[in-house]
Amino acid sequence: MSLLNNLSKSLGFYILVAMTLGVLTGIMMGEGAAVFEPLGAMFISLIKMLVVPLIVFSVIGGSAGVGATSSAGKVGGLTLFFFMIMTILAVSIALLFGELFKPGVGVNLSSLSSMFSNEYADRGETPAFFDIILGMIPTNPIKAMVEGNILQILFFCIFLGFGISMLEESKRSPLIAGLNALTEAMIWMINKVMLIAPIGVFALMAESIGTYGFETLVLIMKLVVVYLFVLALFNWGIYGFVVQFFTNLSFKEFFSGIKSAQIVAFSTASSMATVPVTMDAVENKFKINKSLASFIVPLGATINMNGNAIYYALTAVFFAQFYGIELTWAHYGAIILTSTIGSIGQAGVPGPTLLVVAVLMSAGIPIEGLPILYALDRIFDMTRTAVNITGDALCAAVVEKYTQGEKSLA
Repeated sequence: MSLLNNLSKSLGFYILVAMTLGVLTGIMMGEGAAVFEPLGAMFISLIKMLVVPLIVFSVIGGSAGVGATSSAGKVGGLTLFFFMIMTILAVSIALLFGELFKPGVGVNLSSLSSMFSNEYADRGETPAFFDIILGMIPTNPIKAMVEGNILQILFFCIFLGFGISMLEESKRSPLIAGLNALTEAMIWMINKVMLIAPIGVFALMAESIGTYGFETLVLIMKLVVVYLFVLALFNWGIYGFVVQFFTNLSFKEFFSGIKSAQIVAFSTASSMATVPVTMDAVENKFKINKSLASFIVPLGATINMNGNAIYYALTAVFFAQFYGIELTWAHYGAIILTSTIGSIGQAGVPGPTLLVVAVLMSAGIPIEGLPILYALDRIFDMTRTAVNITGDALCAAVVEKYTQGEKSLA
């Protein structure tokens, strides 16, 4: 009974109940479940409202603390190296298991023809490398904040944070203290928004299932199972291996400490909304320096998207098998490259995963059938976000181990 009482008091428990009720409501009401759409939209809007200020305050403060140390370059380099290696590994594992279990083989094309669309045919252009680099530099930082251009905001905030770190102590300390206080205020606001998470999740699930139909779930169930299996393997297998051999934490310590952040990520489908909870776990449960956490976690919430990379790669394999296309090594290379770039450029907020269009088109895979996945887009988004934020916390633990003793963070 005590276990049941503890579960009933947990936000995660209420979210899971809300998601289940949302699915059942969508099945029973069909398209009538669209009546709940405003509630889901309100929840997502509240999250998006807090994303930009949270990035600004936490990243500037974290960069200022890291930049004041002699090992700032090593911290940044190791962080980016970790993100890139893990993303490439995620895509490769997804391709491997996609070819092993073949989730797209045997799906009935005729039963899904009504959902085929050319709506996204002009949205799959993959930007060139230097276009991505130039696109990260804001010509107007205020405009970037207004438009919510996350990569440009990150670039400016990290640059400004390093600038603050170069100031003399009497000027630097009050600025960092003020930024930390504003970050704490943002955390309070996000905690309040999370109180309505079960309502938002219920509305989003009901509207999604009601609009696209439960039948679609049954037709692509094999993809869902393979996708969840790969996510679980990466989360507890790959991450677990890294925890055990490349951090100062044990397997149990890490996954017990990150559990609350995973629940929040699962419910909001937003890496950015989860930043305060992830930083709390990193700082208070893993005992990692606050400046290091404030630098790595928000950065990871924007460019470290291993769950997204797995989704892009598996979706590409699914549709290749769906249409009977034999993938070559050239196709695999294109999928790995585009999935990696796409996951880095994906903003840490919930929404349609149109970047998968670029992945499909890079390998010459038709995209007309993409809408068949939208009935489950919310489930895909929630699960991959939980994996994304776990990677952010893990990166902080790895960087802490290999830079400790060389730094004295503020």
